[in-house]
Amino acid sequence: MKPFLLILSAPTGTGKTTIAKALLDARPDSLAFSISATTRSPRPGEREGHDYFFLTRDEFVRRRDAGQFIEWAEYSGNLYGTPASEVERILRSGRHVLLDIEIQGARQIRARRPDVVSVFVLPPSVETLLARLKSRGTNAPAELRPRLERAIQELEAAGEYDYLVVNDDRDQAIRDVAAILDAESLRGERVRAAQELRDSLRRVAAEMRI
Repeated sequence: MKPFLLILSAPTGTGKTTIAKALLDARPDSLAFSISATTRSPRPGEREGHDYFFLTRDEFVRRRDAGQFIEWAEYSGNLYGTPASEVERILRSGRHVLLDIEIQGARQIRARRPDVVSVFVLPPSVETLLARLKSRGTNAPAELRPRLERAIQELEAAGEYDYLVVNDDRDQAIRDVAAILDAESLRGERVRAAQELRDSLRRVAAEMRI
């Protein structure tokens, strides 16, 4: 099995982080989470090197300019990025890399690497998305509107992804993403098997011409 990068993206409140955690819990031997770096302050309960690598803005910019992130983005005034060293560490261990990132970062990675499978998680309805957005803050239009505008921008990018999964039923959505992971793993194995068979037949054919 040749490991690859599995990207999960979605509008805020769609449940992609829940899906990611369920996949990681179910497949620790074949899948690992790539820890991101950020300039925001740790939240209660968050640990350095477990939830994020917490960096000063100057240090983040220095590493970014040195090409140490495979993607980076700014969100709500804070910088976020995926360290290349973290991705390569996981790939060397023979596991797929799970990335829970925004559309801007997903675009950067897809432009730079061929070993990527991308999944966009959709809410089942406008009403459900609105309810989830409101549950994360206030109902005040001044605060809700930016969330809605960002969700619209993210949904416009859904067609750029390899797969779309509707998170209507959480368990089914988890199964859907797991099925994508399995199918993509098999596809790589089948391609390699076909190439090995082809090479063997070429050797046989070459010997027959002697």
